[in-house]
Amino acid sequence: MDSLESFDYIVIGGGSAGCVLAARLSEDPKVQVLLLEAGPPDTSIWIHLPIGYGKTMWSPKLNWCFETDPDPNMHNRRIYWPRGKTLGGSSSINGLIYIRGQAQDYDLWAAQGNAGWGYRDLLPYFIKSECNQRGANAFHGDQGPLAVSDIGAPHPLIEAFIAGAQESGVPRTDDFNGAQQEGAGYYQLTTWKGLRCSTAVAYLKPARARSNLVVKTQAHVLKLKLNGKRVVGVHYRHQGQDRLSMASSEVLLCAGAIQSPQILQLSGIGPAALLKRHGIDLVHDLPGVGENLQDHLQVRLIYECTQPITTNDQLNSWLGQVKIGLQWLFMRSGPLAVGINQGGCFMRALPEESETPDIQFHVATLSADMAGGKVHDFSGFTLSVCQLRPESRGRVAIRSADPFEPPSMVSNYLDTDLDRRTVVAALKAARRIAQSNAMKPLVAREVKPGLQADSDEALLDYARQAGATIFHPSGTCKMGHDSMAVVDERLRVHGVLGLRVVDCSVMPTLISGNTNAPIVAMAEKAADLIRADAQKRILKDTQPISVRLTEEDETLVDLQLK
Repeated sequence: MDSLESFDYIVIGGGSAGCVLAARLSEDPKVQVLLLEAGPPDTSIWIHLPIGYGKTMWSPKLNWCFETDPDPNMHNRRIYWPRGKTLGGSSSINGLIYIRGQAQDYDLWAAQGNAGWGYRDLLPYFIKSECNQRGANAFHGDQGPLAVSDIGAPHPLIEAFIAGAQESGVPRTDDFNGAQQEGAGYYQLTTWKGLRCSTAVAYLKPARARSNLVVKTQAHVLKLKLNGKRVVGVHYRHQGQDRLSMASSEVLLCAGAIQSPQILQLSGIGPAALLKRHGIDLVHDLPGVGENLQDHLQVRLIYECTQPITTNDQLNSWLGQVKIGLQWLFMRSGPLAVGINQGGCFMRALPEESETPDIQFHVATLSADMAGGKVHDFSGFTLSVCQLRPESRGRVAIRSADPFEPPSMVSNYLDTDLDRRTVVAALKAARRIAQSNAMKPLVAREVKPGLQADSDEALLDYARQAGATIFHPSGTCKMGHDSMAVVDERLRVHGVLGLRVVDCSVMPTLISGNTNAPIVAMAEKAADLIRADAQKRILKDTQPISVRLTEEDETLVDLQLK
């Protein structure tokens, strides 16, 4: 054992949660932390430029570029699911929007038996993590690592949209993350001085100089190393060589809603029948691993604008490109500093059934055939709608024992009556705003779905043929205490020692909005839980863990030493 690389904590996944945990846990100089990230370092300029979202969205170097199984509810289409594959994870390639969700989301988690996860419990961690440009108040912090900034200059299209939403009875708001979420306004972004502020930038970069933190990129985790039902290390392939590192305290799985359940299943933790089918020895039968998959389905309406005031116009001319380049270079403003979506709205599409907003708008001053695609050659803008709390559930399951084969991802969108009625109501709400007195002067025509989609059936069919992810898969290792729960309220995997999951997969139900900010707060809380439990172990004077190596492990160790 003395010859093995050993740490107190091994963090799997250098994404939104993993960077936070690695940074916070390594604040204690007596603790040794290893962070494993399958992707490369976050050195690409397209990561750090907010508008680079259009490049990273399709980059196989920085993005896992997953696809779901064909979805019968979506005309049997495979839906493209981008996931970050670099330091910062999806926080390095996302749309930068800073949204926390509704207080009721977290209170529901607590009501389901997850003590300590209500809104009042999480709010201090949102505040702790945040450095808001506007300063501190009862809802916001200005001393945290994660920079949050205003869009900056108003845009006539966003102003018209907000006024149009007001005509529909939705109030204007300056803060979606304040006392209430409902309203229309400008988003705040995780940017600072025109650059993206991922968790790699906010948390990991300042911590990299610590001698007790080791960060390995290009390190693809193969499976967990277990002694009985205790996790004691991690098998991974680093720069083409198989390696084994040991964890004397805990392994923290932060690989996201797709790969966290995949790694558990590959390690013998999951549904017994699935593991048997793929020849994997069962360590612990945990039927909920990979189940309860939820995602926000977005449906995009595209409009041609009557005036050349869109980002399409700027990107489609050399003069416009030079102008936005100079804007960013000298003022750190303009489209390069903003990304894609500037404005938004949270409202009730089915007010008779929901007391709080049930849909969200993302409003972009550009248009393209797909998110991150080449902009249209006309003056265009996009109104994207999504249901906040879908009832439909899918699943993630390994296809084989090969850790390099992507798992099966069953999205199962629009599988319930509520979800279908909500998406139709959302599209109608978008049309009402586009046809409002405030927006009419700027709307030349509805390009998609087009006015020929004039019935509920036609709108639902459009959602099936054009709907796509808005990049929030969650729930596949849910927190709770029922028969399908995977982790408890301290994020410890049921029935397994020395292992926690900290990422979107533990959400019992999807929060009402973008998921990056909640995961940062979750990881901040998890760091406190981990340190508190470590202190309890010290007080109990726990005996060192005795680890037995298999013949295969001994061979691997010999290779590492050579």
